[in-house]
Amino acid sequence: MLKNLFKFEFNVYWRNIDKNILIGFFILFFLGLFFSFSSTSSLAGERLNKTYYFFFSKHLIFTVLALFIMFIISAVETSLLKKTIVPFFILFFILLFLVPIIGIEVKGAKRWLDLYFFRLQPIELLKPFFILATVKILTLNKFQNSKIRYLFSFLLLTSVIILLIDQPDLGQSILLIGSWIATVFISGVSLSFILSFFLIFIFFISFILFLMPEKFGYVINRLVTFLDPNKGDNFQSIKALDAIKQGGLKGQGMGEGILKDKVPEAHTDYIIAIISEEFGSIASILIITIFLYIAFRIIKNCILKNDEFLKFSLCGLASLLIFQTFIHIGVNTALLPTTGMTLPFLSYGGSSLIGSAILAGVILNYTKIKLDIDD
Repeated sequence: MLKNLFKFEFNVYWRNIDKNILIGFFILFFLGLFFSFSSTSSLAGERLNKTYYFFFSKHLIFTVLALFIMFIISAVETSLLKKTIVPFFILFFILLFLVPIIGIEVKGAKRWLDLYFFRLQPIELLKPFFILATVKILTLNKFQNSKIRYLFSFLLLTSVIILLIDQPDLGQSILLIGSWIATVFISGVSLSFILSFFLIFIFFISFILFLMPEKFGYVINRLVTFLDPNKGDNFQSIKALDAIKQGGLKGQGMGEGILKDKVPEAHTDYIIAIISEEFGSIASILIITIFLYIAFRIIKNCILKNDEFLKFSLCGLASLLIFQTFIHIGVNTALLPTTGMTLPFLSYGGSSLIGSAILAGVILNYTKIKLDIDD
């Protein structure tokens, strides 16, 4: 009887889930697993004297965990998932708050918590719940005045940005601000409000950079180098761009690329350049196409939804996914200043994979055909 019940419930899940989006996420997870071996085998075997499968094994474990998390989130009742937004946001916000207090510093940035078995980057887990918490504020019925809702969502954004700037992590700050702007714009805010906020943001960032040059000197150097490559160290961007050019259309072949041996953390921040070098621009274009197709399916669902919470949430999550993808690609192709931004689903890193799984799970849950929504 239990077997039949499980079978029935799975059949219902499979019938209601958006299979196109689900398959897209599965392909990205599989490609991330495949490319993790290609991008980390020489690092583990030749530079760290570990087995060639050292990083791949860890990535495999986190991929299995991520798939499990994605499935659980996508399978629970939508009304129940909605009730967990605030508790999970508070939990991950507290973890982010603890980073400057008990976090570990790596290469001048304090962004991780040491959990002994792995390093956790709280912002990766917080990002999807930040979008959902923002939408929850924007759709609160108790605030009749929309300006009050926008004000509270802005205060929520500000609290997270302050913690990120303290790390410092300007890349994630820009990502969240861009996603927040997209979310509030979809909710119906005027263009004048967005323009005003953008000008305030530019002034605020400029003020912070010049107020604490010793903490954010690297940001200024990267901006100067981006604007004029002859005035700074542009080594990473140059190598990444050269790798893409060397790869051409068909690539150098699996394991034949040299970028992963030349640039630190290439398997996280420059994974698309490694893919282009070893497997060619065709592989990169295919990956970008998958991301765009998933975004198209999400936006299509947004249009069909009547519930404002689902509509705004899906649009916000889609913007988060696409903005992060194109920031990563922009850095790899020297179209944007250097910043440590992973490529969702494909870059090496446990926190990044789990964050991607949360994002994917919520999207799959909110795009189901039959939904049970309770306020």
